[in-house]
Amino acid sequence: MDYIKKKLLEKGIQERAVVKRLIGEFGNVVVEDVNIDQILTGMKGMTSLLTVTSKLDPENGIRYRGYSIQELHELLPKINPQGEPLPEGLFYLMLLGELPTSADAEFLSREWYNRSHVPYHVIKVLEAMPTTAKPMTQFSTGIISMATDSIFQKAHRAGLNKNDYWDTTYEDVMNLIARLPVIAAYIYRRSFKDGSFIEPDRDLDWAANFAHMMGYDDEEIYRLFRMYMCIHADHEGGNVSAHATHLVGSALSNPYYSYAAGMLGLAGPLHGYANQEVMFWIYEMIKAIGDNHDDVVIRQKIEAYVRKTISEGKVIPGYGHAVLRVTDPRFTAQQQFAEKYVKDDSLINIVNMLYDIVPPILKSLGKVKNPWPNVDAFSGALLQHYGIDEYFFYTVMFGVSRSLGVLAQLVWDRMYNLPLERPSSETLEWFKEKAGI
Repeated sequence: MDYIKKKLLEKGIQERAVVKRLIGEFGNVVVEDVNIDQILTGMKGMTSLLTVTSKLDPENGIRYRGYSIQELHELLPKINPQGEPLPEGLFYLMLLGELPTSADAEFLSREWYNRSHVPYHVIKVLEAMPTTAKPMTQFSTGIISMATDSIFQKAHRAGLNKNDYWDTTYEDVMNLIARLPVIAAYIYRRSFKDGSFIEPDRDLDWAANFAHMMGYDDEEIYRLFRMYMCIHADHEGGNVSAHATHLVGSALSNPYYSYAAGMLGLAGPLHGYANQEVMFWIYEMIKAIGDNHDDVVIRQKIEAYVRKTISEGKVIPGYGHAVLRVTDPRFTAQQQFAEKYVKDDSLINIVNMLYDIVPPILKSLGKVKNPWPNVDAFSGALLQHYGIDEYFFYTVMFGVSRSLGVLAQLVWDRMYNLPLERPSSETLEWFKEKAGI
């Protein structure tokens, strides 16, 4: 048993006892009242999940195990002190609840490299698909096809004790996270490049290897991928990809099935696909207003286009969030990255102009709860700057990153022996009766 698993078990035994006690001794404690509005508008704001990896605060943004993105930029291990944090360190934090050392991050880098071999049959499955298939279709198919290797599934069929579910889940999770950049990069190469496969480099970390296998070998792009993988890694448990992973996992489906379910949710326009919609909208705007203007004229034309979009009953892609009521710290992290590394990029300049223009317009409507940008408002422009302009692939990159949080949480779901998730539902007649209609 490696030292991370040993630490995980020690913490898990203690916390499992707490969860068992909460259910057994305090199960009748009323946490909050629920109203019809909450039930019928997507259960927003209803506390109904146990998620240890992160918490989303409406006024402060995401906190991973209590730490903000800005704090983790200073506290997590880096390859270079002036660079970006390693996602390996963030996974360690989300899994164990303690800040990692550089040695911890290096251990995970080596471990994921050693586990990164993708079975040949998975490649054959992907090769059988047309290159015109959407990258997320290929990605989820590749994930499902790896389920033949599930250690948890084999152990469960052999009669595994429920207190040991976490162990084989951990092994599956480590293998899955290790292989995801390989599969994603292979899909990128076959869909958008010459189809040649680039082997992982044992001297690179997890995020840098992802960039390398896609065909981008530049230290600045390595830094971009480290930042991107960290800020997209988790967003507490109620978002679609996290909740779907947890829900399917609660049926004791193996981690490959569970994570694939999360990715199918991530592919939706109201979730991870939104970063593509931002780029579609911005390019349509540029086409409509032209780009041969000075800044004053461009701002005027952008404002007019934003107002036109709203008047047509459409949303401004990348603005607003179900929970946040401030600028998304993940947007700010990308903006700061651009300020640090990017000099005078026209697309990024437009994204920054939108940040100045859109919120006041949305505020003036008087009915928008959150007029501020979310993570999707910036990510596409930053990737475009570095030549990654195939925005159908952006959601796959988001998915690779999101594995860190949802799969760390899945290990804890199994550690706590959380039961099958099965909420009750009622008919429309029941709701009408409750409302007195």
